[in-house]
Amino acid sequence: MLPKYSCVRWALDLSQWRPTLAELSLATACLQAEEKARLMKFYFRDDFDASLIGRLLMRKFVRDTTGIAYDQIRFERDGRGKPFLVNSVLGPCRIDFNVSHQGNYSVLAGIVERSIADEPPVKIGIDVMKIEYSGGKPLTEFFRLMTRNFSDAEWRFIRSRQSEAEQLKAFMRFWCLKESYVKNVGVGITMNLQKISFKVKTDDVAKGKVVQDTVLEVDGNLLTNWCFEEHLLDEQHSVAIAFENLGKMADEGTFKVLGYEELMEGALPLMEKDNSYCQRVLEKQYKRFQ
Repeated sequence: MLPKYSCVRWALDLSQWRPTLAELSLATACLQAEEKARLMKFYFRDDFDASLIGRLLMRKFVRDTTGIAYDQIRFERDGRGKPFLVNSVLGPCRIDFNVSHQGNYSVLAGIVERSIADEPPVKIGIDVMKIEYSGGKPLTEFFRLMTRNFSDAEWRFIRSRQSEAEQLKAFMRFWCLKESYVKNVGVGITMNLQKISFKVKTDDVAKGKVVQDTVLEVDGNLLTNWCFEEHLLDEQHSVAIAFENLGKMADEGTFKVLGYEELMEGALPLMEKDNSYCQRVLEKQYKRFQ
């Protein structure tokens, strides 16, 4: 018997991907027209690449988990701009997914539910952050400016770390958790983040280990219908996944890092390849990975 839930966690290292014109022409032909137009608005090439990979991760996830033909998959955006599959309820199954990109990675987390009768849908949010600070000010001053974004309990944990590097890692850990939550509920980080307070039971997140015992309080109330996962893709990239209505964690899987060839296996173009469009993309400048 198949488990009630199954979860996918994928990442692609953008710093290892420098597409040829042929690769870029195929990749952009596998997008919907409005997605392709939206991507061209990015000024920097690495933002373009990261968003492109995010869209392709979504298509691969839907194709692999639902059996919908690649060129029949259709995404739209809700009122908050979050992409969703037009038909996310498929017979006895239901899916949800979310993407994020920052630093060297684009990431996707997706979940498949089975036996969904009369149960609220499981919703998912994900965030990835590069563990770095390049703001110019001392880290203590940066923390002071960010005071209202964390609860007193979170700041106590951050400042209890022994070095600035460990404090920054803890800061990014909480920031990832908060972003995964607000992306799931769709309110953005305009809400009062001090009211969102995470309680960590595992002191540190290590590569190859999954932390699943962190809990959330909002306005002092424990949210029992939420579960969180924390991952370290490498020593510089932290990831958090927020699950609503899951009940218990689907599994203890770690992230699978895909290459471009695996991402595009079985991909089918939705439109004609456009070398003129891709030449304009290739003229965009990178702001990192130099």
